Amino acid sequence: MSQKQNGYSREQLMALSLGAIGVVFGDIGTSPLYAVKEVFHDGLAINAEHVIGVLSLIFWSLTLVVTTKYAIFIMRADNKGEGGIMALMALALHGSHHDPKKKFFIVTLGLLGASLFYGDSIITPAISVLSAVEGLQIMAPSLDRYILPITISVLSILFIMQAKGTGKVGRIFSPVMLFWFATLAVLGVINIVKAPQVLLAVNPLYGVQMLFELGWKGFVIMGAVVLAITGAEALYADMGHFGLKPIRYAWFGFVFPALLLNYFGQGALLITNPAAIENPFYLLAPDWALYPLLILSTLATVIASQAVISGAFSITRQAILLGYCPRMNIRHTSGDEMGQIYIPAVNWLLMVVVFILVLSFKSSSALASAYGIAVTGTMMTTTILAFIVIQELWQWNKITSISFLSFFLLIDLSFLAPNCLKITSGGWLPLVVGAVLFTTMKIWIKGRELLSKYLDEKRVLFEELEEKLQGVPLASVKGTAIYLARSIHGVPLVLLQNLEHNHVLHEKIIVLTIVTKEEPYVDEAHRVKVRSFGKNRNFYRVKLYFGFQEEQDVRRALQLCSNEGLIIDQKTVSFFVGSERLSFRRLSPMPKWGRPLFKFLIHNSASAIEYFKIPVERVLELGIRIEL
Repeated sequence: MSQKQNGYSREQLMALSLGAIGVVFGDIGTSPLYAVKEVFHDGLAINAEHVIGVLSLIFWSLTLVVTTKYAIFIMRADNKGEGGIMALMALALHGSHHDPKKKFFIVTLGLLGASLFYGDSIITPAISVLSAVEGLQIMAPSLDRYILPITISVLSILFIMQAKGTGKVGRIFSPVMLFWFATLAVLGVINIVKAPQVLLAVNPLYGVQMLFELGWKGFVIMGAVVLAITGAEALYADMGHFGLKPIRYAWFGFVFPALLLNYFGQGALLITNPAAIENPFYLLAPDWALYPLLILSTLATVIASQAVISGAFSITRQAILLGYCPRMNIRHTSGDEMGQIYIPAVNWLLMVVVFILVLSFKSSSALASAYGIAVTGTMMTTTILAFIVIQELWQWNKITSISFLSFFLLIDLSFLAPNCLKITSGGWLPLVVGAVLFTTMKIWIKGRELLSKYLDEKRVLFEELEEKLQGVPLASVKGTAIYLARSIHGVPLVLLQNLEHNHVLHEKIIVLTIVTKEEPYVDEAHRVKVRSFGKNRNFYRVKLYFGFQEEQDVRRALQLCSNEGLIIDQKTVSFFVGSERLSFRRLSPMPKWGRPLFKFLIHNSASAIEYFKIPVERVLELGIRIEL
């Protein structure tokens, strides 16, 4: 359900808020499994002063980053109700089309943030499920050797079930996560009453004082504190599914208090029993509740992983539609919910990398080193893009907007800088993944630009074509021919190729171009634009407009042409598609190392026929040689 209206009935608000608890907060909701333990992992002395200081840092990180930055400010920057790094980038691009340098900067930032998001997508399933299963070390140390096999088994089931869709499984997400957060709160309260002094942590002076006291070690600690806010980006990314108000209601009314109570409870436990640092989350619970808690934790981490995997599918689709990524086969796993999609290539690639992570790092503590840098990098790109939106679209004055940027950029840097120290111990992994994806997308964009330039140079206008055809003996064929064209101007090469070799002209010629707008949805009334050319022959230029969240179904969209006076009988129409064969000139602007990569990407991208839902029995493919 996509909710973009500000007005909700009480029942709608409750239902959407409950749905948000099940999907949006899975990642940040499972952080208590490992966050506190990792802060003390590097040998910080466990005493009341340090515990309260650490809790103060966690409290104010959640308050400033998740609550203030995302829930209050960033989520206001919705692109017609949609959120996420790609939607924010598209929003920031408004007004920059006449400034190539600014557009380049914004696109680079957006792609960098998206690339780092994939780094997050591979680490979240690994660290979440592994940290849950590690509870076996507390309950039955003899079963320690089964932790990795169980983790791999749980993750295998998770990735395999993606192909069947998550609609049915998703129905249990909300009740499970509701019970999960309630359990977090109850376990926290039980322990807080034993050491209520932990509530002093709401005073930021305790955290600041500890950082100054510890010096360099305090700087390093901030790299682990960031683990408490992983998943903050999901609040913004999933806004299109649930709406601004339901997510805010769920966060402020239930999730935020539950997380705080659990973190404070872990702190109280450490004050009364410093040895509990072995696993402060599981040791919050009485012995009889450990196995049920293990099962609940595993379910919660699977749900958190599911949300991140779905997010990777969603951001990939947005990148494809915006032209930043090659076409891939996208399957819709639900007839009712447009957002439920499955991309096989992304799913299996994620699975392989996640398995490698689990088997290589072997523990959640080792994985924690790799986690923070991806999260903080994405947060920083979001801050800068939000600043551009605030200045350009919201028209804030310079002092206010620069104050916003400086304040939150300082917070982001305080998390990013210490995580940079972990590059050699695991932080390199998301950076390598991000660099590979970023480079791939930049080469794809560069190649598409060269391809567009080549097509422009070879462009023939409809009027020029008509002049050339005068006096040329051509066989006239009944019916309609639709030629798919990349460019929105001129005659496509595939049409020229067909005329040159077959000397055949259909009685109705349609050149079809699909345009993706920098907005999530396009109203049906503005879906189609038709323009006719020619004196004696029927030439038509048809442009189909889609948003970056929409399925590009050509067959259904062409039915709307009748509203513009163009009748198309789709039972007799023929679609002509160019099958491009690429080569590069010796002095091509494409760098030599990028040439084989672009050829690989374009030759392995999904077929336009399948991607645009074109009936395969009505398609003719013509080979076109292109030299860039």
